[in-house]
Amino acid sequence: MRIVMMGTGTFAEPTFEALIAAFGADVVGLVTQPERDTGNKRGSTRQTGKGMANIARAANIPVAQPESINTPEGLTQLQAMAPDLLVVAAYGQILSKDVINAPTRGIINVHASLLPKYRGAAPVAYAILGGEARTGVTIIKVTPGLDSGDMVLQESLDILPTDTTGTLEARLATLGAGMAVEATQKYAAGGPVEGAKQDPALVTKAPKIKKEFGLIDWTKPAGYVERFVRAMQPWPTAYTFLHRPGKEPMRVIVSKVACGAMCPCGPNRPATGTVSGSRKDPVSGNVVISVWVGDNISIDLSELQPAGKKKMTAEEFLRGYPIVEGMRFGPEVLS
Repeated sequence: MRIVMMGTGTFAEPTFEALIAAFGADVVGLVTQPERDTGNKRGSTRQTGKGMANIARAANIPVAQPESINTPEGLTQLQAMAPDLLVVAAYGQILSKDVINAPTRGIINVHASLLPKYRGAAPVAYAILGGEARTGVTIIKVTPGLDSGDMVLQESLDILPTDTTGTLEARLATLGAGMAVEATQKYAAGGPVEGAKQDPALVTKAPKIKKEFGLIDWTKPAGYVERFVRAMQPWPTAYTFLHRPGKEPMRVIVSKVACGAMCPCGPNRPATGTVSGSRKDPVSGNVVISVWVGDNISIDLSELQPAGKKKMTAEEFLRGYPIVEGMRFGPEVLS
């Protein structure tokens, strides 16, 4: 069976390496997106890591890097590899019917969620943001609908309280690699490969995350804000603007927070985003900056990065930007 891998970036790399290790010369091609200057320039973490093309070249596997696989040129490059099975992981493009029909035995996709939950481009971030206790990987047959194909395999794992999108995606990538090999072995056996239908009543969406999505909404509950900061890492990162009396708003990246204390102020609580002060966290012993959010609970900030500066602890931040009355975090223009 002729196997072609289609994927881009760090989530796809373990699957590609596992297929090469398991099937050797039967892996006859790689389709991956063109190298960019940097992953961060395009707002993507998918261009970092070893590099899919580098892995392929080290194994003497032909590489195709069309701007779009759905163009006549892209389709021709894929057809030249004569795939029986196409294994997709985080390729980053919706596939046309012509592409889907190119392999003789079909296409399977390594999707980082427990489908039918979190169909779309950013399932890991939305699982964290949604407060899920568990997520996983689903191997599905690719159809014209978005992540709607029959489920060939599905496995789950716990979401840790400290997980960011980056750390969770790395563990899911390892899980998905083994599952991709297992699913491919089913196809290599030669018989029909069955899959379970997805329940349309349980479908939720995980659309592509854009750079501006990282703006923190301090009117949300503390638990949501804490999950949001983790979900936005490593990209686009959570950010806010610090409003100081008499000065221009300063953009600040927020990289580590925790839920804090209840607000003792009753009906006269301060506006959301207001900095209430700093204190030593009794568990870690580190200084944190407390900010009031939407449910009368504070959020404690412990790592911040002012625009143009390095990442720093809250204690380091306060040396350069002491707390004064009227300081508040929020959008660039406060309502």
